[in-house]
Amino acid sequence: MATMATNSDLAHLFEEFTAILEILGANKFKVLAFQKVARTLDSLADDAAELARTPGALEAIDGIGASSAAKIREFVERGNIAELDELRAKVPPGLLGLLGISGLGPKTIKLFWEQGGVTDKASLKTKLATGELLQLAGMGEKKLKGIEESIALSEQSAGRIRLGAALPLAERVVAMMLAVKGVRRVAYAGSLRRGKETIGDVDILCASDDPAAAHAAFRDQPGVAKVLVSGDTKTSIVTNDGVQIDLRTLPDASFGAALMYFTGSKEHNVKLRERAIAQGYRLNEYGLFPDDGDAAPQHRGVQPIVAGTEEDVFAKLGLAWVPPELREDRGEILVAEKKAIPTLIELSDLKAELHAHTRASDGSMTIEGLVDAAKGKGFHTIAVTDHSKSSVQANGLSPERLRAHVGAIHAIAAKRSDIIVLAGSEVDILADGRLDYDDELLALLDLVVASPHNSLKQEGDVATKRLIKAIEHPAVRILGHPTGRIINGRTGLEPDLRRVFAAAKANNVALELNANPLRLDLRDTHVKAALDAGCLISINCDTHERSNLDLARYGILTARRGWLTAEQCINCWDAKRLLAWLKRK
Repeated sequence: MATMATNSDLAHLFEEFTAILEILGANKFKVLAFQKVARTLDSLADDAAELARTPGALEAIDGIGASSAAKIREFVERGNIAELDELRAKVPPGLLGLLGISGLGPKTIKLFWEQGGVTDKASLKTKLATGELLQLAGMGEKKLKGIEESIALSEQSAGRIRLGAALPLAERVVAMMLAVKGVRRVAYAGSLRRGKETIGDVDILCASDDPAAAHAAFRDQPGVAKVLVSGDTKTSIVTNDGVQIDLRTLPDASFGAALMYFTGSKEHNVKLRERAIAQGYRLNEYGLFPDDGDAAPQHRGVQPIVAGTEEDVFAKLGLAWVPPELREDRGEILVAEKKAIPTLIELSDLKAELHAHTRASDGSMTIEGLVDAAKGKGFHTIAVTDHSKSSVQANGLSPERLRAHVGAIHAIAAKRSDIIVLAGSEVDILADGRLDYDDELLALLDLVVASPHNSLKQEGDVATKRLIKAIEHPAVRILGHPTGRIINGRTGLEPDLRRVFAAAKANNVALELNANPLRLDLRDTHVKAALDAGCLISINCDTHERSNLDLARYGILTARRGWLTAEQCINCWDAKRLLAWLKRK
């Protein structure tokens, strides 16, 4: 029987293939092939399930071979893949969940399972507590302590989903609700609208002429695992992925005030209400009312002074409109009172991607494919920055391969008059602060992005000196994802960022805000501190495949939370200014 399968569903299946094969110690090339299929499906614009019904259509896609295409067709037609079922039977199901814990790779999990009796997270925690795993080859106290810390971090963030998962989900729900008859306005609110890096649940506001129909459509949408509550004004559901989404319906006339209230933050709202009271008003989710001394004026027939738009409410309180990303009670109301809210960076301001990978290391695109993808985004500059030699896991380039790669990039750059193509490298910052290539080789590059990838649990002072040493190297122009953190995964380096920012300012080095929603490194508060120190910021997607260029919006949200303007971001400069800056150091 044919089954409904999205590209994401199919990609997850091949990711599961990869995970099990890695744990079983399968052939490396087979694992890499499945990884490539998963990436291809995840970034595919066409419907793979639909393509499966046309002979040869899947095989025509770069990255999907005949064997993988057959597996896709098998799932679409039957709802399962026999080979995957056989693999699942070979490992305890709880093992796959361990792959999400930082410090636990497939080889370690295989060792823990086969020689330590670990079958899931519960048994792993027990055996860590008893010290049984110390007896296994290569397992020292320091490594096992690090795994314990990673488990604690993952449990601490349990229930919160990353911005990169929450935003597309909310946008799909908003689009679905806008198509419902009688709906006038729909918007997502809460911490998601403020662009926070993790989200507890998703809040959707809806103004509709037929609230009952709106709630029914919300309850009946695809992907709903459970309806928690459903009434006249609020419905809460849980999706198949375990995300809670709340829908609130309200009169169109109070939509602006409600959007302000449910966007938050709580601290920001408190300051607004205090300001309203000081001016003789009462502010709540229904509007801005005259303060007659009694609560809940809307229930007594009192009409709001303003309520329809956020701008109206802010203006009546004597404030400039505050962008949602700034509503964290970090001085934004004082600035709004002075009508001095800066013009924050927008996605459309980005004109260059300065951190991108090709097939030469661990990317999925050729040099030409990357250049075309960047041009398709309207960029004037693309920097090819494949990994350096120490990043063995990412197929980092040896000195000989890098020289050949630079030649190939320059050859393509010479043919393109429509976009500037830079030959660069994402060069590992070694544990002692040295760079991964010698100075002679670095001199061949148009751009060096220096990034920490290993030894990410160094003591703070050691990490600080490590990053500053890299910043001070004459070849370095951008410090890539400075802490190396993974949201909900690993803490990364914890240097004295004031000293790092001071060094970046003194050496005219830009600090990267890595837009991948797994990283968002620098984080929002770091961006603000870097700007206060006079630093420049570079927003990059750390592009590995075409769809990664769409991750820029998460970097923009984080940048806006850090009060970044286009002027302070080198990716927003025109080509002449950017190239002149790259050559200055």
